[in-house]
Amino acid sequence: MIIDVKNITWQRDETTILDGIDWQVKEGEHWCLVGLNGSGKTSLLKIISGYTWPTKGEVSVLDNLYGTVDLREVRKSIGWVSTALMAQLHEHESAYRIILSGREATIGLYTAPSEEDKQTAQELLEMFGCVALKDRPYGALSQGERQKVLIARALMAKPRLLILDEPCTGLDLLSREQLLAMIEKIAKQPGGPALVYVTHHIEEILPCFTHTLLLKAGKVDQAGETAEVLTADRLTRFFGVSVNIHRSGGRVWISLGEEAVVR
Repeated sequence: MIIDVKNITWQRDETTILDGIDWQVKEGEHWCLVGLNGSGKTSLLKIISGYTWPTKGEVSVLDNLYGTVDLREVRKSIGWVSTALMAQLHEHESAYRIILSGREATIGLYTAPSEEDKQTAQELLEMFGCVALKDRPYGALSQGERQKVLIARALMAKPRLLILDEPCTGLDLLSREQLLAMIEKIAKQPGGPALVYVTHHIEEILPCFTHTLLLKAGKVDQAGETAEVLTADRLTRFFGVSVNIHRSGGRVWISLGEEAVVR
């Protein structure tokens, strides 16, 4: 089992952020986690990655029951790409060195990389079409290029679970589609990591994502196979307004229904 959380509740002060979450991610599955701002997505990710302890419930990731294992060791098998990480990296570092730092999950490169590490980093640059970025400073990269470098960095350690936390935020249409194509390539790799892709944009849910969880106000609203979750009826219930959907290229695109009232 990749992820197994049971009855997870997390409270901060007097506010309940997550309320009775049950979620299982099995081998061979790729999931999208969808929720509006403030729905609890990031809080759930922090619990899964062992950075936040739930108020109540049980967490097991990669068959490691939290509370019985060294979480520092578990995290070595989890890659997490987020805008928060982007802000921590040194802008003068080259894209190549940032990718290499993913081997030890450090901010900066503090040990001499092995020849195997160098080869892996070069292969990742080639895989994602980023060879031309190799020696460019991170601060000189576009938003889309930075995201590609961060994902390559996360793959350096060959994680079993890769969490992509709203990676398309701030990207223009072309950059978004290029990044999504890269993510689909990762999903199709034999022996690649299980993916958890976090977004609040339904159209970003690629055909490779087998399952989708809709999180609303700290609770699971819907969870299951993507084709069953992404229907007009279920999405209308989730968003609280009437929506229309159409399918194109294996993806779902939504628009508000004419009778929808947005408050």
